[in-house]
Amino acid sequence: MTATATLHCRCGSVEARVTNASTTTVNRCLCYCDDCQAFLHHLDRADLLDAAGGSDIVQVAPASLTFSRGTEHIVGLRLTPKGLYRWYADCCKTPLGNTLTPALPFVGIVTGVFEGGVRGADEAFGKPVGGSFGEFAIGVPPEGSIGVNLRIILRTLRLVATWRLRGRTWPHPFFERATRAPSRPVNILPRAEREALRKLCGPRPAVPGAQTS
Repeated sequence: MTATATLHCRCGSVEARVTNASTTTVNRCLCYCDDCQAFLHHLDRADLLDAAGGSDIVQVAPASLTFSRGTEHIVGLRLTPKGLYRWYADCCKTPLGNTLTPALPFVGIVTGVFEGGVRGADEAFGKPVGGSFGEFAIGVPPEGSIGVNLRIILRTLRLVATWRLRGRTWPHPFFERATRAPSRPVNILPRAEREALRKLCGPRPAVPGAQTS
């Protein structure tokens, strides 16, 4: 059985929905990498990180994510010139999705922006299948998060291949089909700002309690 999951920014100006939501049509995992931590600190949204600095993320097909209002508030950020595109609402600094280029069609959404938060995500998508990049976790790395998580890798590859074959890349919420270029403004974070954010991230943040600020 599939359902529709609604998400919105903190102030309510941006709203979207994910269709075809189920435990078999998405990939939900926990990412502890310092890039994901740095991005949420940049937005001043460390409240969306768990106690170990993890981001609870649902990966969905681009075509399943549709914005119903507030698209004028959507902007993008790359932590490095070749890093992930990290999309957010500039009205209230709410993360809306992480992507690569359309050649690898997926959108990773932090579950905290869905209606009902983590509990709502559990009902729509099921529990996380595992964690990755635990070497950057704050405190004791969660079990199974260090090293290669073959289950997550294989599940991600299978879903991305399925989405491509079934034409679920388009319409893409963040890229133009004709040019494959971003459809929203994108900035690249200056190196000095990026390095300053690293001090807030694991495995040993320089600022005590930064992950839960």
